[in-house]
Amino acid sequence: MKKLLMLGGSMQQLPAIKRAREMGNYVIVCDYLPDNPGQYHADEYHNVSTTDCDAVLALARELRINGIVAYASDPAAPTAAFVAEKLGLPGNPYESVRLLTRKDLFRSFLREHGFNTPEARGYDTYEQAMADIDRFRFPVMVKPVDSSGSKGVVKVYDAAGVKAAVEEALSYSRSGRFIIEEFIEKKGYQVSGDGFSVDGRLVFTSYGNELYSGKGTREYVALGEFWPSLLTPEQKNKVDCELQRLITALGMRTCAYNIEVILDKNDIPYVIELGPRNGGSYIPQLIKYATGVDLIDYTVHGALGEPCGDLKMTPTHGVWSNYMILSKKSGAFRELWFDEDFRKNNLLEVHCTAKPGDAVHAYQNTTHSLGTILFKANSVEEMVKITDNIESYYRVEIDD
Repeated sequence: MKKLLMLGGSMQQLPAIKRAREMGNYVIVCDYLPDNPGQYHADEYHNVSTTDCDAVLALARELRINGIVAYASDPAAPTAAFVAEKLGLPGNPYESVRLLTRKDLFRSFLREHGFNTPEARGYDTYEQAMADIDRFRFPVMVKPVDSSGSKGVVKVYDAAGVKAAVEEALSYSRSGRFIIEEFIEKKGYQVSGDGFSVDGRLVFTSYGNELYSGKGTREYVALGEFWPSLLTPEQKNKVDCELQRLITALGMRTCAYNIEVILDKNDIPYVIELGPRNGGSYIPQLIKYATGVDLIDYTVHGALGEPCGDLKMTPTHGVWSNYMILSKKSGAFRELWFDEDFRKNNLLEVHCTAKPGDAVHAYQNTTHSLGTILFKANSVEEMVKITDNIESYYRVEIDD
């Protein structure tokens, strides 16, 4: 029986922990939060931070593991690469993985290697940024260099808004650093989804259409996605080719990716994120509904050095969505309300972390998410109708 070390035991990571055990592996979870549910579904648990590379390496050596996975976790991805590299386990170059999880380093890499990228620079302080502000055309996006899930991301329309945006970004940055980048006007929906490379070749991508906030919540906060992608075959091929070029330039090997790409008005692709890990918000589960492909299986096989050669591009059948469980006001959680027809005809899964009486914060980023629902529709038109009017189908009931 092979030993697999899983970094993190949150609710979103449970599907991977459970599946890895079903596949016949001895699964060890490490997580600095002892209340996370993953430990109760693993064979073994250790209270170790997933971002402490040296501590995880020491644990991995002691346990004599055969593989390591950072499922749906950007902060833990460099740790997994570091440990794999030190122990000679299957994995990807540590420096490439670290670069992919640092927005400032990633934007610099893109620019230096001839990829399309907006004007972008990283800074440590507001004063540094303002001394350099004339290089940018507003609006701009201000982001922590090392966060995900829209945490600390603010769209800024003029110089007067930079200071507050920088303060918020820094509050979410583990490294105390932020990036300013020019806003890209996209054509259609932002491309969002997961992919997988085997021995450096991108063999699978499944894209959806990113849903962003606007009505009642902060602008440009991710709410979810829906499948199938509305890209034309030509547009999808263009995105796939750009990702393959990037994977080759980085020297990536066998790896799952969470992907965010914007096509501008001229169909030029800009890679916004290539996270070296499976997507959060139950994207792999959504992709399994849409394509029948279980990316968790390939993630586990890849981490253990097992064959993944049968994975290939697979079309989407049906219409599917994941959507954040969120409230537009703060208060105490009472319950989730669902329209009865929606519950009966559309709803697939509910993953809610809140219990009655728990404090709820008005949604501004995924820190304030109470979980995720997965649902289906009979057509793209029906899906757009549901996602444009989501509170008619489900909402969080709270007490003031």
